[in-house]
Amino acid sequence: MKKLILLLFPLLFSAQTHRFIYQFHYKLDSTATELAAENMILDINPDDVKFYPYSYAETDSLNIIRGQRRSRWDDHLPAVIRKKDSFENTSLILLNDLFSLKSKDKMNWKLLNDTKVDGQYKLQKATTTFGGRNWIAWFSKDVNLSEGPYKFRGLPGLIFEIEDDKKNFIFKLSKSMKLPKTYEAKFLDSFIGKKPIPVSEKIIAKKQLELYNNPLQDIAESFKSNTNSENTYYVMGVQIKSVDQIKGMSDESRKTMLKENNPIEIDKAIKYTVK
Repeated sequence: MKKLILLLFPLLFSAQTHRFIYQFHYKLDSTATELAAENMILDINPDDVKFYPYSYAETDSLNIIRGQRRSRWDDHLPAVIRKKDSFENTSLILLNDLFSLKSKDKMNWKLLNDTKVDGQYKLQKATTTFGGRNWIAWFSKDVNLSEGPYKFRGLPGLIFEIEDDKKNFIFKLSKSMKLPKTYEAKFLDSFIGKKPIPVSEKIIAKKQLELYNNPLQDIAESFKSNTNSENTYYVMGVQIKSVDQIKGMSDESRKTMLKENNPIEIDKAIKYTVK
């Protein structure tokens, strides 16, 4: 971040998107010794804010160039939409279907006197408790946008860095750019042609438990009904050649779900029963 250069604009002009790219380091398994890493996009538009993986925008660009309609989704990475200047978020969650979950996520920040300089920016420290974790943020009043990665917002300036006190999740701003017109991110409107289904938190928990109890149900049904010998199915890199093989791999899938049960909002983690 020493060479971080932001394009600062006091106001977003009509139909423009101010894009911030964050490096996201995270642990799916809280006991892991190393963190996975992805680039994430925070698009601040005139009317809304969208946060999603950088790879989705890459796939979108390739689709436009090549005239394709490929879909991409990583259920380990967050995708969030909210209205501008609002704490009301809509999370997009892919289980067997794509679901949308609304939530109100107002945060109570404590501003501290600690400061540090990063390049041309003066950052100030702030803390909050959210999702069952304690968070430390560094924001800059030099960027007059009360926004940040994921659901984090509400500080008197843009969040440059934020991490939980266990260092399971770390967001660091790495780049900024201005797009000449609003980037629609239409790939968040549907997945493989299906629009997200609005559900409650209770339904999401139920669906996650159903997936845990029968993790390969969709693949099993597709495999049984598949009459095209050219179609192939893979689970964890292994080609599926029989229904009996699917039954054996269900246990491995459940073990993975138990191990990788470390969401950003840990207070929403599902309490799976070991089978």
